[in-house]
Amino acid sequence: MLPLATVSGWTLVVLLVPAVIAAWVVRVGVDIGDDGLTVRSLLGQRQVPWSRLAGIRVAPRGDLWLVTTARTEVRLPVMRARDLPRLAALSGGRLEVPEPPTEKDQ
Repeated sequence: MLPLATVSGWTLVVLLVPAVIAAWVVRVGVDIGDDGLTVRSLLGQRQVPWSRLAGIRVAPRGDLWLVTTARTEVRLPVMRARDLPRLAALSGGRLEVPEPPTEKDQ
């Protein structure tokens, strides 16, 4: 990338793409602790204490959203519906994951 980026001044922008991707990979995530969840985005973070968590919404595409007691929602950027059992285990029993329906239930 460096030889291409040094051809002219405007091609230095080519270096920004991998830099932004690397920053996203390092920065974005969810931290789960005893006080609650911390959702980190590229430019900021938001703390949601366990006492303010009303539930979790699963979007049609499998994205997870924290629903707070104030009726606001916070997207969990790196977690999907398949991560719910792991999230419930890491919550220390604060979150429950319902069992999937069996063939008898349908």
